[in-house]
Amino acid sequence: MDNAGYTTLTRQSGLMREMQVVANNIANAATTGFRQEGVIFSEYVMPVRGGSSLSMGRGNVGSTSFSQGMLNQTGGTFDLAIEGDGYFLIETPQGERLSRSGAFSPNAEGDLVTLSGNRVLDSGGAPVFVPSDVGKISISGDGTISANGNLIGQIGLFKPNDPNSMIREDGVMFRTDEGYVPAETAAMLQGFVENSNVDAITQLARMIEVQRAYEMGQSFLESEDQRVRQAIDSLTK
Repeated sequence: MDNAGYTTLTRQSGLMREMQVVANNIANAATTGFRQEGVIFSEYVMPVRGGSSLSMGRGNVGSTSFSQGMLNQTGGTFDLAIEGDGYFLIETPQGERLSRSGAFSPNAEGDLVTLSGNRVLDSGGAPVFVPSDVGKISISGDGTISANGNLIGQIGLFKPNDPNSMIREDGVMFRTDEGYVPAETAAMLQGFVENSNVDAITQLARMIEVQRAYEMGQSFLESEDQRVRQAIDSLTK
């Protein structure tokens, strides 16, 4: 196979990867706290002995949009949205994770948990405990939980040291190996959740573009295959 064939194949592989990412974005357009994902194409160039260089592109680097999503008012006591650059700290079986999804509720033991049952951590990294039958609960912008004027605890707000180092896990969860610090400029809003920041219309338009580009590449490969077959037939006659 010549360079044109290799280049087209790697392009097709990258387009297939981007199509998967776009489809996942559209599927999560209504998922609370979801961050839109994209694909960055990288190029690998290798010199070929006795000929021109071989260039291959690959869509193998993921990128995440950290723009603020629209806030949706729910009125839920433990529904929380974040304004600004901050994340909730969640305890999972795989370790601590950062998330913008703030649809919480107390479990049977009184721990504040996510929809998946993972415990929400406070500013000191301990599980947030909410006693039952304490009256109306209020949560302030810094995460402080109070009932009837009595302090109960404080939900932690954190931000990664390097946002670009975060690795997406489980849709709305992120792992960071570079550590995190308190998000002093972020604030919580009680009774709201943050919608996905996916721009569904733009993603649908991009899906059509990727599909057309893939079809053009497939057509080129079929034409190249036919050309090679005709050349072989001519040489063997």
